[in-house]
Amino acid sequence: MQGIFIVMTTKKSLARGRPRGFDPETALETAQKLFQEKGYDGVGVADIGRALGITPPSFYNAFGSKAALFEKVLSRYTGSFGRFVPDALAGGGSAADAVERVLRDAARLYARKEGIAGCLVIDGARGSGDAEVVALTGRMTAESQALIAARIAQDSPERAELLASIVVIALKGLSAAARDGASEAELRAFAEAAAAGFRSAFTAR
Repeated sequence: MQGIFIVMTTKKSLARGRPRGFDPETALETAQKLFQEKGYDGVGVADIGRALGITPPSFYNAFGSKAALFEKVLSRYTGSFGRFVPDALAGGGSAADAVERVLRDAARLYARKEGIAGCLVIDGARGSGDAEVVALTGRMTAESQALIAARIAQDSPERAELLASIVVIALKGLSAAARDGASEAELRAFAEAAAAGFRSAFTAR
């Protein structure tokens, strides 16, 4: 959801202390896959080091901490994959049309592909014991909800916050179901039902 909360990461920010031949973009891509597959708590510094071919000291020199790396990964993630939310909201039609696009795109993108499913922002740190990363993903989700609320407010300002919370709950459900193995067809069916429910709530007075 995602992109919404972009803090641009540059190669320069990862330059200090990195080993010779170390490519920051490749490192972030590799780390992102690990976090998506196993979740934040399921990935250790040693796991990341092995995947990147670096030692723990080199890891800490390059990234500072696992939490700092996760934040950089989320910035990368929201700037690419997560662009679907603001892009869907920016389309034409009513707020209900925009929400329908968000939900349908989520169903398509959250579906399991190459072992990865769901949304990294929503589920990457779910149940984590690291308060820092839980707060980070919570802020990012709240910012996403605020974007959705702003779009709804263009048509229904008095109920925008409540309706936006409904959308975010649906996105959380889609992400969790995808990670639990729901097929793209099942996710799409839920998204269509959720969109119809939202449209009914949106038009009710």
